[in-house]
Amino acid sequence: MRSTVLDGFAVNPGDLSWDFLSRFGEYSVYDSTPPELVAERLSGTDIVLTNRVKITPALLDSCKSIKFVTALGTGYDMIDVRACRERGVEVCNAPGYSTDSVAQLAFSLLLALTNDLSGFRKIVRDGGWTGVPGIAYQQIPCMELAGKTVGVYGCGAIGKRFGELCRAFGMRVLAYRRSAVPGISDGIEYTDSETLLCESDFVSLHCPLTDETRGLVSSAFIAKMKRGAYLINTSRGAVVNEADLAEALTDGRLSGAALDVMCKEPPERDNPLTGLANCIVTPHCAWVTPEARKRLLLILERNISSFVNTGKGINRVF
Repeated sequence: MRSTVLDGFAVNPGDLSWDFLSRFGEYSVYDSTPPELVAERLSGTDIVLTNRVKITPALLDSCKSIKFVTALGTGYDMIDVRACRERGVEVCNAPGYSTDSVAQLAFSLLLALTNDLSGFRKIVRDGGWTGVPGIAYQQIPCMELAGKTVGVYGCGAIGKRFGELCRAFGMRVLAYRRSAVPGISDGIEYTDSETLLCESDFVSLHCPLTDETRGLVSSAFIAKMKRGAYLINTSRGAVVNEADLAEALTDGRLSGAALDVMCKEPPERDNPLTGLANCIVTPHCAWVTPEARKRLLLILERNISSFVNTGKGINRVF
């Protein structure tokens, strides 16, 4: 079989190895692939590995050799799963590889919203702590987390791990998940979405991007949140209506936001969120720790090996 990695640079910029693919036959690895070259590069390919390159019905029809498609990560919204199913193409993803890394970044964003270290560092760099009797600490807002309430919207593995970190700091943790029964489990209070939004000082998004969650965080969603609350998003950018969020941050409806994902990545220079003082934006980096990426490659290898040997991957999307 022949394998093709369409856009492998983010997953493996050179510090890891793709050689495991040689177990399954010939393979090609591209750091990135522009739309006009996708079909050409997939000609004769059986196994496709994609991070952000879209797998569309038209592409599948023009590249009939494709038998297996795997996302280079947990999210698979770039793959038209229905089109693959209709054509008998197996689809897999790689869940669980970045649980700790993403939860850690989400909690780091929470800390960044409540403890402006860069602001304090600037005071020192600018001489504000040199030869002066004291500092006007109130210039830099900060907040204690103990006793505050955080709402985990979408409480899968990452959401639960994030909740554990919050509980360690004395926070009350509310969670909403469609299939969850209301009640307390492992210190997390499962509740309905409206209760979560109106009672939480911080709302952290951990839901996948689906037709139901696209544009979830709209002006209507924000109106249900506690006034002055904070929003954190490490899930998918398109879960948030960026114009509505920018408006809420500008008019004071929300105190701040921290986003590791955007609707369009990289964002346009005129994106209203990247220039707001009360909005922290990081470059979709929650998953990029070496530890997480090594686990990702191991999961990919197991998925492909299972497909080659049995006709079915382990982490099947359908």
